[in-house]
Formats: sequence, C-alpha cells, structure tokens
Amino acid sequence: MTRQIFLDTETTGLSPENGDRIIEIGCVEMLNRRLTGGNKHFYLNPERRSHEDAVKIHGLTDEFLADKPKFEVIAEELMNYLAGAEVIIHNAAFDIGFLDAELKRLERPRFTEQVGGVTDSLTMAREMFPGKSNSLDALCRRLEVDNASRTLHGALLDAGLLAEVYIRMTRGQNALVIDAGASSGGTIAIADIDLGQFALPVVEPNETELQAHEAVLAELDKASGGKTLWRTMA
Repeated sequence: MTRQIFLDTETTGLSPENGDRIIEIGCVEMLNRRLTGGNKHFYLNPERRSHEDAVKIHGLTDEFLADKPKFEVIAEELMNYLAGAEVIIHNAAFDIGFLDAELKRLERPRFTEQVGGVTDSLTMAREMFPGKSNSLDALCRRLEVDNASRTLHGALLDAGLLAEVYIRMTRGQNALVIDAGASSGGTIAIADIDLGQFALPVVEPNETELQAHEAVLAELDKASGGKTLWRTMA
C-alpha cells in the first residue's frame, strides 16, 4: 500500500535561522492514488509576531493565533501521522527548513529521519515544464486544477491543490486506478491495449494535394536560401 501525504506550511516570515516560526500546517492523505479524507490541519501559536508581508499572504493575524497550541503540543501527533509516509511538498527545502528548526527546539530527530521519504513537487514540475513558471498557481492553471477559492494562501487548501496537481502530473503511472463504485467497493485497473490489433487506413494524397504540398516546400526552400535538408536528402 502506497501512503502519500501532501504537506504545506504557513510561517511568520521567510527565515527559520532568524527565528521565524510555523503558524499553520496542512496535510492531505492519499492511499494508492485515492484521497482518503484522513487529513490533518493545525493552527499554531508561533510565540512571536508575524511579518507584515507574511500576513498579507496568509491572512493569519497575531490575534487569531494567540490562543492556538504551540508546535510542541502537536509535534507527537503530527510526526506519528507522517511516520513511514512519502511526504510530497512544493519547494520542500523551505518547509523542511522550518520543520527541522521546530523539531530541533524539541531535541527531536530531523524531519527526513522520521518519515518514509520526501518528494519535491517543484523539482518534478521543473523537469516536466523547463523554463516555465512552476508555482502552485501556475501549475493549477496549466493542469486545469480549479483554484478559484485560493484568494489567500492556506496550508490545508494548498496541500489539497498540490494533491490534485500531483495526480495530474503523474497520471501516466501504472498505479492509477478508477473507483468501480461505492456499492461494490472494488477497483478497475487500467489495462494495456495492444494497438497492433488495429488496421489503420493509409490515405494517399491526390494530384491537387501533391501539387499544393510541393508549392509549400518550394516556398520554404526559397525563404531559407536553398538550405532545406529534405531536398538534398531526397
């Protein structure tokens, strides 16, 4: 059974080295490429003020967070939940930097030592779409994931969007299955199809189409100064 957790955090700022802290953690669970609904979501009291620019991004004020639990209160529950799972994070270095800083304060092992593995979906996206914007918003637009409700960043919302994006980025994997219906409780595996069994018709061009094609090739040859390779290869 493949258990994957999509994780996102919101923070007071950008630098755990300078004392910035986690204020929200969202986790979305997927088993064998099905979202289970077994998610986790925490708001946290960071014991410090959030930077003004950060509040503009996530909308979580110091007043709202004042009565929320500290990380040390939820650490055991969070890490037990993540234990053994593949954790998928967009720009993983950022979130893991903050999680490691929180765990270090509690003298607990580093994050990667307590989970089954970490996959950075940003690295995956850069390999799939080189040279393009690969922010979560950009991926949602490119892969047609509805993010209309994302006016502010929220950890649980972003983790859910990341799960949808990941499913679409990896939909060619053989592990993909389709529900057979709630009543049967079964699954249908997508079977390989032998395309060799189909006889594909070959449509030959007529004389008019051949002449039109030759005219286009001649124009291309003229425009390139006689550098079209197909002429010399022929």
